[in-house]
Amino acid sequence: MFRRREPVPFAFVAEAERYRSNVTPPPRERVNRSQLAGRILVGLTVTAGLVGALLFGMPALSTNPHDTHRAQQSEANAGR
Repeated sequence: MFRRREPVPFAFVAEAERYRSNVTPPPRERVNRSQLAGRILVGLTVTAGLVGALLFGMPALSTNPHDTHRAQQSEANAGR
């Protein structure tokens, strides 16, 4: 980057590129066994729900021509 020759009213703005903080963030807390088990159970519950919805929804989404033909025949026979 180029350096400005005129004075800058806020020197920290001009020096911002090479500024490094000497403050370190606090260390992350370790996860307890109960928290880990809870996260795993929630993940398994969500996954099981999605798989179950897929399994129950697949027959409704299938377009099998034999099933519609049978339904039309049974309606026609019911009217006799």
